[in-house]
Amino acid sequence: MLEKFTAQKNNTLDTSKNLLLIFTRNPELGKCKTRLAAKTGDVAALEIYKFLLNRTVAFTKDLATSKKVYYSEEIWDEDIWPNTIYQKELQKGENLGIRMRNAFQNGFDSGYEKIIIIGSDMYDLSLSELEDAFKQLELNDYVIGPAEDGGYYLLGMTQLNEALFVNKEWGTSSVLASTLKNIEDEKIALLPVKNDVDHYEDIKDIEAFQPFIKHIKE
Repeated sequence: MLEKFTAQKNNTLDTSKNLLLIFTRNPELGKCKTRLAAKTGDVAALEIYKFLLNRTVAFTKDLATSKKVYYSEEIWDEDIWPNTIYQKELQKGENLGIRMRNAFQNGFDSGYEKIIIIGSDMYDLSLSELEDAFKQLELNDYVIGPAEDGGYYLLGMTQLNEALFVNKEWGTSSVLASTLKNIEDEKIALLPVKNDVDHYEDIKDIEAFQPFIKHIKE
């Protein structure tokens, strides 16, 4: 059962068993946003990613759930993610699917009942939308935020389903469709379609990014 969802603000959440997972890359020159860097250069891509990281902190820090940041390379103890707010873990697994599965598994093994994962490259995601996504897991087995590129920017569930993390061509336009196929008989809430930041075309017309790309000649 597929249910389209319109956000409603100011919902009261039972947060005792809620967990937000944030997957992030360590912001190092030449190692993040490589597809974006192909157009902007490594320095600008790094600055854009740092901007997105700070924005992610801004809209997640006050979320009334447990929060874990999963680093790609190594855990940084002193960085923009305050240790008093975010638990810190290292991604483990040979591909994105296995790394996400392991993070969900760890969360459910720790006693959490509603778990949502997001990346750290969303410009237009908000605190209220995250609150509403958790609210949807009170009524549905899954919540998914479809991305314009055929993937998803948010995935949440109430119990681990390993099928969602295997047999996927990660980073391609088939991921969302393949994921929905795995759970077509379950109760699903679909959030509004959004665009994560992977390519120059994703940001070139957004005012907030203009200071980072003013050196680019069309």
